[in-house]
Amino acid sequence: MNASTRSRTGRTDSGTSNIVMTHPLGSSNGPRSWPAPNRPVATATFDRSGSVPLRPPKRVREDAMSRNPILTDKAFGLDGSSGSGGLSPAQEWQRAQSMGAGPATGTVPPSPPAPPGYGVPPDATTAASAGTDAALARGGFGSLPTATDGKVMTMGGVAASTLVFFVFLFVAAAFGWTSVTVTPDPLGRVDQNGNAIYDATMQRPWLLFVAMLVGLGLAFVTVFKPRLAMFTGSAYALCEGYLLGAISAFYGAQFPGIVAQAIVATLGVFLMMLVLYGLRILRATPKFVKGVIAATFGIMVVYGVMLIANLFGVGEGFWTSGSPLGIVISLVVVTVAALNLILDFDFIERGQQMGLPRYMDWYAAFGLLVTLIWLYLEMLRLLARLRQ
Repeated sequence: MNASTRSRTGRTDSGTSNIVMTHPLGSSNGPRSWPAPNRPVATATFDRSGSVPLRPPKRVREDAMSRNPILTDKAFGLDGSSGSGGLSPAQEWQRAQSMGAGPATGTVPPSPPAPPGYGVPPDATTAASAGTDAALARGGFGSLPTATDGKVMTMGGVAASTLVFFVFLFVAAAFGWTSVTVTPDPLGRVDQNGNAIYDATMQRPWLLFVAMLVGLGLAFVTVFKPRLAMFTGSAYALCEGYLLGAISAFYGAQFPGIVAQAIVATLGVFLMMLVLYGLRILRATPKFVKGVIAATFGIMVVYGVMLIANLFGVGEGFWTSGSPLGIVISLVVVTVAALNLILDFDFIERGQQMGLPRYMDWYAAFGLLVTLIWLYLEMLRLLARLRQ
């Protein structure tokens, strides 16, 4: 400190000091103080003689907000008092941080972590919802919404929403089925079992590609906008229903009775997985979830590679043949699709426990619909390979 300045040290009741430096010629802004860093200090203003304090010391709170010249009590109109139990914004902020709450003045607890995700069909016809597992399992929404109007997600609501989706699915499937024309083979050929061979044709096959692309877009919209699940899920059910109806008609023309067998098998697997989950024999543990999601995405990659290979006429026999290897592959895929049902059941149960908003009924029903569509298609493929 040079001759142009002089210093005085004020001592607080806690033993900490504050250095007050005053220019000898005075200043219209008064004396300035430099508190020691990272220590609670008390400041006092002295007259020019340095002997008589002009006003009593004022405790400076040691927190992040007190060091900000903008976020002060005066800035919030809280000089000496506060409308929240006498706490200033700085104290509110500090209390909120220690309690783990979000806003400083709120009492809302932090949102629960995102639950594990959905079953995702990798097949080209149902890959529309390929992002469902990833979005939920990685916490794609950041945190799940909470109900604000008292209307929460329930198992009954999910069941009703699922029923509505399946009504749309069956209506569209009937239309897709009738769009395929099945005629006996003009040459009168029969298969190895002596059954007549039928030819299946479709007048407007481009509608299948339109339904698949529209379903793909609707699935992604539903994944990232769950509030719209009631509308996008219904439209998705219509698109996939038309697609399933046409595909089932082609399979039925080649393998009589296979459609009914696939429906019964899908329903049986669904009930079996529901019982296993209800008895807690299968549970959606973190390792289980990671394993199922990894297997699902692995199947998606294989399907994508085989789809591209089929466009160039490569690997078609391997993928569609009824060889033992092909049957084993179908069994593995059916198993993974069935295990995705456990993730759906877990999401529904946890959603009810956490009190998610009512519109999540439709979102959960959408995920269940996606998994069952995938499982049905894989059942068709497995039964067709067993019959070859």
